[in-house]
Amino acid sequence: MAATGTASITIAEMREFAGLTAAEQRYIRRSLDIGLGRCDAFRIWGRNASENAAIRSQYVAYQELKALRQSIPEQSGLDSVEGFVGKLTRVAAFDLAQERIDSFSAFRFLYERLISADVRPWLPSAFCAASALPHIRPERRKMLLQSLSEAAATAPGWSDRAPSFYPEFIEEVAA
Repeated sequence: MAATGTASITIAEMREFAGLTAAEQRYIRRSLDIGLGRCDAFRIWGRNASENAAIRSQYVAYQELKALRQSIPEQSGLDSVEGFVGKLTRVAAFDLAQERIDSFSAFRFLYERLISADVRPWLPSAFCAASALPHIRPERRKMLLQSLSEAAATAPGWSDRAPSFYPEFIEEVAA
């Protein structure tokens, strides 16, 4: 019974990922490779000098992830919120400024895998803060903020179930 439940959850996560845009899917796979240290992102994702520079910048921005994973505050405690949300917002602002993540759902999908399921309660506030920063173009800022549903913004609780589907690079095979 448990295996069936896990399989259906994984399939639901795969469907969610499939519902994202191609650019979001590509960016999420690349970001997971960088953020989780799964492979040499330059070799797999760097198609030109511009992409190599973006990957290098992402490696630098993602240096905060280890500290974020270790410092997720309790939902009710405000003691460590400033340091945690500030760092989370900085990393989120980097990702949103790349203009490859177009919605809160894609952002949430990425960050619950980069950090952990325990970060879920903090994602709406970090997303709103990063989306509203002045370096995000106004029309993009509007699109991002409108992608956060009322249900996600006002959720009374969050699942602590760890994600089970982590998308990876798939090499295209010539026909």
